[in-house]
Amino acid sequence: MSKFPITVVGAEKMRAELQKLKSVERPAVIQAIAEARAQGDLSENAEYDAAKEKQGFIEGRIADLEGKLSNAQIIDPKTLDVDGRIVFGATVELEDLESGESVTYQIVGDDEADIKQGMISVSSPIARALIGKHAGDSVDVQAPGGVRQYEVLDVQYK
Repeated sequence: MSKFPITVVGAEKMRAELQKLKSVERPAVIQAIAEARAQGDLSENAEYDAAKEKQGFIEGRIADLEGKLSNAQIIDPKTLDVDGRIVFGATVELEDLESGESVTYQIVGDDEADIKQGMISVSSPIARALIGKHAGDSVDVQAPGGVRQYEVLDVQYK
């Protein structure tokens, strides 16, 4: 499996979720299974079935997070010598040249992307178009609705 990029904050969130699953969720579901077993006949025990299903989900999520963290390449844009270029992890302020609307995005890994939070995936068309550009550059982005033009107003490394 190849390495994939993730921000420092994204890696911390994954580690926190993994810790919670291992220290809180897993013991709770084990206790629920033990209590359901104590009730007797497991063939018609809905609590047992639900607890086993939840245990499967938790164990799957733990394995998923451990795999992702072991293959993550944690990138902190503050430590890179990028000379004002847009790179992974950068926060970019753009102006839509057609509407004049200003938007701010942070370029993050695929697992961290959340457009409502202004976090776009590094593999998205807009991020791919922005990588390597500087403040003041114009960018053409092939969007589903056609080509959109943006001007890069500011680049920050938070």
